[in-house]
This record gives sequence, structure tokens and C-alpha cells, in this order.
Amino acid sequence: MDNENEFKINPVETSAEEKADAESLKSELQKIEKEKEEYLDGWKRAKAELINYKKEEAERLQELARFGNSDLIRDLLIVLDSFDLGLATLDETSPAMKGFYMIRSQFEDVLKKRGLERVAISAGQMFDPMIHDAAVVVESDLPEGTIIEEVERGYLLNGRLLRPARVKVARKKAEPQEENQS
Repeated sequence: MDNENEFKINPVETSAEEKADAESLKSELQKIEKEKEEYLDGWKRAKAELINYKKEEAERLQELARFGNSDLIRDLLIVLDSFDLGLATLDETSPAMKGFYMIRSQFEDVLKKRGLERVAISAGQMFDPMIHDAAVVVESDLPEGTIIEEVERGYLLNGRLLRPARVKVARKKAEPQEENQS
């Protein structure tokens, strides 16, 4: 031989037992790979569910912050209504009148800062059961369902109806029945 440092590569013969071990290891590896994928998919689903839960909770908390004080504001509307009734009974020339109007205006401004707004009502507008409450139905020459007058103000809180406007609504006059003379 010219070069003694050369190595001869002889194919290693594998026994049947070694082949069986290799097949067993391959099978075990495939099983582990499958488990790994299942665990990874489960983890991804759990992570997505957690993200969705956090979003839903954040939305719920925002909703709570926007409407959590609706009971208090509803109670304060009763005070505002009483204030308006009191102002209506005062003499316009009273020196205290200006002060009472200023206090009422401040009170209303505080409620507006909290998201309160009036439901706009005007005579001649059509009755909408989503925002109006028919306090009184009156026979009239106006078309049926027309608002005649606002009885009590309605309010929205952050765009959601807090209290419907109570209104007088028109209905057709009953036509007089002719008496039959037989």
C-alpha cells in the first residue's frame, strides 16, 4: 500500500435487532413529534382564548365605567326635574332667579360631563316608542302618532336611553255617529 494512513470504509452490517431498535426509535420519535404538535396547538388555542378574554374584560370594564353610574344619574334627574318645577313657580323678577338658573346650569353641566344628553323633542314630531313614552293620548286634528307636547324630558347616557321622554300624543278624533231615525 502506498499510503498507510488511508482508512478503509467498510459498510457496517446491522443486525435484525438493531434494525428493530431503529424502527422502534423512529416510531417513538414520530409519536413524540405528534404529541409536541398537539401541545403546541393547545398552547396556541389557550393563548388566543386568553387574548380574547382580556379584550372582552377590557370592553366590559369600559362599559361599566360608562354606565356604572346610571342609577345615580337617574336619581339626580328627579332632582333636576324638581329644580325645574321650583323654577317655574318663582317670580321672573325675583333677584334670586338668576342665581337659581346659574345653579341649575352648573348641575346640568356636571351631568353632561358624565355623558348625559337630552332627547330632542319637538311638537309635530312623530312618536317613536324607542325613545318616547306616551303619557297622554289626546284626540286631535293632527295626524295620529304626532307629538303634541313634552310632559317630561327624556335623557340619553353615553348614547344609551336612560329615561324616555314622556309626551302627549295625538290620535284621530272620533267621528260623531249619526243616529238612525227609523
